[in-house]
Amino acid sequence: MSEQSKFTGNSPLWNEEEILSEELEKDNVKPYVSAAVVKRLPRYFRYLRELLRQGRMRISSGELSSLMNVTASQIRQDLNCFGGFGQQGYGYNVNYLFAKICDILGVGSGYHAIIIDAGDLGRALAKTGMFEKRGVDILALFDQNPENIGRPIQDIPVYNLDTLEDFCAKNPVDIAVLTLPQKEMVRPIAQRLSQCGILGIWNYTGVELKLDREDIAVESTHLGDFLMILNFKIGQKQEKSEETIPETNSEESED
Repeated sequence: MSEQSKFTGNSPLWNEEEILSEELEKDNVKPYVSAAVVKRLPRYFRYLRELLRQGRMRISSGELSSLMNVTASQIRQDLNCFGGFGQQGYGYNVNYLFAKICDILGVGSGYHAIIIDAGDLGRALAKTGMFEKRGVDILALFDQNPENIGRPIQDIPVYNLDTLEDFCAKNPVDIAVLTLPQKEMVRPIAQRLSQCGILGIWNYTGVELKLDREDIAVESTHLGDFLMILNFKIGQKQEKSEETIPETNSEESED
């Protein structure tokens, strides 16, 4: 299949798994990528995915720089970490870059997730397409509230938290998303998940986790931190705006 035949007009008919497998066959060695670069890769993922949907096969570092508001030099340094070398007058192969980033970020790994707590945040996460778009399948939610148990969310079942261990024993659960509002429950449930063989925890609770197993990956998202950073940035911009306002003489001149 030619590169262009994967797309049709403004509504591209393209298959991410097909692109991923085709491009990775060319280079199946997973490179070392620093933690600093890994933090920036999801942003590249989003922009490259959109370029593919538009039918773009090539892009220069300058064009990508304009789209992402990142210097072309930074982009070249980041992409060179995993062999994403551009060519003079040719640019970068968008398929290749997207496939390599998907591989590095585990998009094609087929991970399965569960969400602990079917409250407002848990339901909101389950309703988004975020997991599916990144190759993660949500198997179930778990809750203690009788009003939530047995009421599917987007066709995803909600089970009693008491059945957690039994469910994990019968299903390939890799990731647990913690959205519990009850702080005192977080660490005990995290330990239960550790004993279930979970590979990773996405922690929205604001509680710092210390687990018995060192081989569990933990990513903590403190939503309040982002709000405070936003507050800080607003204050900075307000200060700059005040600095640029020309001073006026408050005393009126007399004729």
